[in-house]
Amino acid sequence: MRQPVPLLARGTGLLIAAAVLLLLVLTSLALGNRNIAPPVVLDALTHYDPTNFDHSVVITQRVPRTLLALGVGAALGLGGTLMQALTRNPLADPGLLGVNAGAALAIVLTIAAFGWTSPASYAGVGIAGAAVAAFVVYRVSGSVSGQSDPVQLALAGTAVTALVEGGLIRAVLVLDYAAFDSFRSWDVGSLSGRTLESVAQVAPFVGAGLVMALALAGTLNVLSLGDQTATALGARVGTVRLVAFVAVTMLSGSATAAAGPVGFVGLVVPFAVRAFTGPDYRWILPYSALLAPILLLGADVAARIMLGDETELPVGLVTALVGAPVFIALARRRKLATL
Repeated sequence: MRQPVPLLARGTGLLIAAAVLLLLVLTSLALGNRNIAPPVVLDALTHYDPTNFDHSVVITQRVPRTLLALGVGAALGLGGTLMQALTRNPLADPGLLGVNAGAALAIVLTIAAFGWTSPASYAGVGIAGAAVAAFVVYRVSGSVSGQSDPVQLALAGTAVTALVEGGLIRAVLVLDYAAFDSFRSWDVGSLSGRTLESVAQVAPFVGAGLVMALALAGTLNVLSLGDQTATALGARVGTVRLVAFVAVTMLSGSATAAAGPVGFVGLVVPFAVRAFTGPDYRWILPYSALLAPILLLGADVAARIMLGDETELPVGLVTALVGAPVFIALARRRKLATL
């Protein structure tokens, strides 16, 4: 059996992750189609001059994009961790269980019905759609009673995702070309063109979800022992599941609404973190909250500079290109089992 990483090493790792994230934030503010020197970036943050073009680029374009990457990344990382804890399945992910599909359906219906095209207006409907889809998956799988079966949840999520993405969304888009034109720019998963308004729209939902997730850390450790043992130890299993369910919905729904469906972040990060920290959610959750933004922000910076011209790749494509090989490598090295 692999020995757990010492406490000091885990604490040091958190500090290193925080330092790397800070470095990536500064890099995100400096790099893009127009590279800006770090002293100019710092000057824009501390002494903003609206008549200075470089200052304007930093404050109006890159600061909102960077803040959104931090929030969306943390939301995806914690949402994936909570979903894996709820289902006791290391392969669980909000995207695989229908939550992201529900958010996407709500957004495409809103575009078709009301003509909304601004990502800042998608937050509320995205979260509502995610909540409905998550409830349907739990209802179909028979897990509303609290008896989580990873296989049933995965099958129900696959079925709901196939119905929503393969049927309902396509039907709307085929019948409404204008909705298709607006939806496709969101569906690729991107942080480009987001404003401070977009950040403000999703910040309350992401913030509330983060607090709820981190507050559940100790209780999730008890829950991982099994429902009967957790109840015997005084845990209110039904309440814990409900709070975690609400947190997952808020986190994944707001992240999907803000940036579109960004894959692999919520799956790969908790999976990789668990290999280092062990099964203790008091460490898994903080690590996921730091490493997921590192992955997303790093992918966003790479998306801006990979092509070397005015064109940039969608960040969702970059996370898939990075996340899929990493996940395959981790899966080959570790024996997959229920948590």
